[in-house]
Amino acid sequence: MTSATNMYALTLEQTVNLIVTTGHLTTHLAQGRMGNAKSAMLKMVGARLPKHKLVYFDATTKSLGDLALPSFAAAETDGYVKMVTHEELGLHLDGPVAVMIDEYGKAQGEVKNALTLFMNERKMGGRELHPDSIIFATTNLGGEGLGDTMKAHHRNRITVIKMKGVSAVEYIEWGVNNDVDPAMLGWVRDNPHCCDSFEDVPNPEDNQLIFHPKAIARTAFWTPRSGEKFSHILKQRHLLDDVTVTAAGIGTVGERAALEIMAYVTMTDQLPTRQSIMDDPANAKIPTSAAAMCMVIYRTLGSVERDWIDAWMIYMQRLSAEAQGMFANGVRSKTYNPKRQSMVMTNAAFTKWAQTNHHMFSADV
Repeated sequence: MTSATNMYALTLEQTVNLIVTTGHLTTHLAQGRMGNAKSAMLKMVGARLPKHKLVYFDATTKSLGDLALPSFAAAETDGYVKMVTHEELGLHLDGPVAVMIDEYGKAQGEVKNALTLFMNERKMGGRELHPDSIIFATTNLGGEGLGDTMKAHHRNRITVIKMKGVSAVEYIEWGVNNDVDPAMLGWVRDNPHCCDSFEDVPNPEDNQLIFHPKAIARTAFWTPRSGEKFSHILKQRHLLDDVTVTAAGIGTVGERAALEIMAYVTMTDQLPTRQSIMDDPANAKIPTSAAAMCMVIYRTLGSVERDWIDAWMIYMQRLSAEAQGMFANGVRSKTYNPKRQSMVMTNAAFTKWAQTNHHMFSADV
């Protein structure tokens, strides 16, 4: 990709905003790295457009015959064949829809040809979408070597946007709100290069955590997606032995990432329990390392409830000033869970602490 394309690559939020704002006028194709939340955009679009029905179209599983089939019953009554379209196109639905054509670049050539009218004119098989409907597509970067291709006449009919990968900060903010294991979040904080792009790493040995097309033998690697998958396994580690969990990690996020994350798991298991903080906040164990302290903060942000905020505030003030500021700025973040944000920010103990320690708040949250 050209330097200008890279310079003007959009974040996930910017891409969704573009789709929501102009997606009824043109079809956007979001091109980005594997495992970096492209498929999550449909849910994000739906949150912005609650009146739209969401439709997911998996382009990799379709052949030409899947898009529309003739209705022979109509031929007998009307004297000509009518086409019945696939439900994943949403043409049978009333009202506006938001259609995501996932993995467009990997679709068969005949499928891309058949989708051209739908993506540009919003119609197929004698049916037409509501005028407020939105169609957008996703695909991987060509440089990843996954078979994502487009012919010039297909590309010229749509708007292709390069998406930035998810940053470590964005992943942690998302992970706090989506119950990602604190060990995973702590590791990502200390290893932000896990979110680097292969495009910025000429030598694959310089970053052994990520996917790289030149590292042929690296069959597993860390991405935001595989990190979440391993987090699910980590949360069941009380039912498994360490060898099993590590083996599962190697097969999910790769050798280097799995071994490093398991070191954080050991640290996490030595943290004060949530119950000990609730029961005796003045005496519950205080982590000795900065990494462990961060994991306590992430765990609390992702699980705090109204009935133990007061206890947490007593405990938190025994932590370092940096850790206290991290919690406060996490609560004030625009991406933080609104319900928990309201619970904490209306708590009398937090309000009193904030008035005394307002200097700990970052200017940009």
